[in-house]
Amino acid sequence: MASREMTSNAPGESVRYTLWQLVLYFLKLGTMGFGGPVALVGYMRRDLVEHRGWITEADYKEGLALAQLAPGPMAAQTAIYLGYVHYRVVGATLAGLAFVLPSFFMVVALGWTYRQFGGLTWMQAVFYGVGAAVIGIIAISAHKLTTKSIGKDKLLWAIFLILAVVTVVTESEIAWLFLAAGVVTWLWRAPPKRLGGGGLAAVLPVDVVHTGSFMATLDWTLLTQIGVFFAKAGAFVFGSGLAIVPFLYGGVVTEHHWLNEKQFVDAVAVAMITPGPVVITVGFIGYLIAGFPGACMAALATFLPCYLFTIIPAPYFKKYGKLPAIVAFVDGVTAAAVGAITGSVIVIAKRSIVDVPTAVMALLTIAILLKFKKLQEPVVVVSAALIGLVLYPLTH
Repeated sequence: MASREMTSNAPGESVRYTLWQLVLYFLKLGTMGFGGPVALVGYMRRDLVEHRGWITEADYKEGLALAQLAPGPMAAQTAIYLGYVHYRVVGATLAGLAFVLPSFFMVVALGWTYRQFGGLTWMQAVFYGVGAAVIGIIAISAHKLTTKSIGKDKLLWAIFLILAVVTVVTESEIAWLFLAAGVVTWLWRAPPKRLGGGGLAAVLPVDVVHTGSFMATLDWTLLTQIGVFFAKAGAFVFGSGLAIVPFLYGGVVTEHHWLNEKQFVDAVAVAMITPGPVVITVGFIGYLIAGFPGACMAALATFLPCYLFTIIPAPYFKKYGKLPAIVAFVDGVTAAAVGAITGSVIVIAKRSIVDVPTAVMALLTIAILLKFKKLQEPVVVVSAALIGLVLYPLTH
């Protein structure tokens, strides 16, 4: 067991929390954290940086930047990195498991219910209310991230606006733009004295090479097919957990025909009404395909790449993260990430706000969270679900 006090990277700085306190925090966040990746990384900043002071602002920004640079779900990678900050690989592993496992068991239970009773007709009503409220929660989180991360820097604001607009127009997060934003900020603030020098290259993620389509010609068992497909999803999809949805649709519905259209839509609804990372919907999908073994294989295959893409470059972020070039690069990537997150609020809103009642619920959620700053998000989500159960039959 880790001791209460432990020397961190900064000389003379001691850790203000135990490993198990951090694990319990992520266990709670994974059990009660609603709102998708934008809201979840916002909660991490609010709780661990502002309220408890366990994580520094610099470490948080490094984690958010790395989560955007590497493929995989943003919220899970940020949690893994924050676990790594003071407790290295053990902390990263336990924080990641604590964050993911609660929602995994929830979606497996819902998968069992779905298969037993032939569908989740009530879930459409719940999602009708929750989807609208989630927009309000995400909007508040995006606003807080923007004000805290960008400040008054004109270059960062320009990057923020460009990424927000691109995300809204393309309805996707373009990985190379995050890199470009980091490089531009680096060159503007701390240009290298000569080309080819500097430590920036040490922290840039290594490109992953696609192994080719020859694997599709082999005779895989169903579980192995699930593992290969979901490993690709975890290794090649950048941005928030929501970015994985189009990739999953193409493989699960169109290519392999494992699920039909309605089942896939229900799977996305499950992801939105359960706490924890949105990408945990892979557990629900895996369960529908091959029961509990399928759920385990899909979840493991999806999260293993993002875990490795976090802990492998993390030491370089920690070692070189204070260099002016790296600080500038991280600031640029962070501004791009927050811009993309803000743009995704609009993208998600177009799917969740479908009529006047849902628009009113989203605006009311924003107003209530601004008025009652200590109100817990689960209370808002449960209230929205109950309202949805009442309103949905009346509006449909």
